[in-house]
Amino acid sequence: MNKKLPYQKNSVVWNYALLLKTRELVQYLVEKRQVIDFNRPEFTIDKQDSDDIRQKILSISYTDWKTMGFSKGTLHYMKQNAKAEKPFTLNAHVREKLEMREGC
Repeated sequence: MNKKLPYQKNSVVWNYALLLKTRELVQYLVEKRQVIDFNRPEFTIDKQDSDDIRQKILSISYTDWKTMGFSKGTLHYMKQNAKAEKPFTLNAHVREKLEMREGC
């Protein structure tokens, strides 16, 4: 919810955008507004844990990962996250190395 988004010529975080939309709803209900738009702003989620990334993480051997310059522990925890059903995130430099490896 800390992601910024453009809203009415400003850049605001999501929790403030929700507050503004709530105010618009109240103004509509007390008839100070004629129209209300629930479509703006749109909420998007940037997922990093696609099935391709999960399969790529699970298929990397520890020796290949070590030659890429990372520690065995990093790959171990990434494999645990890839096996789990929960969403996970990756650091930017790790994600870049994964994407460079055989084109993700």
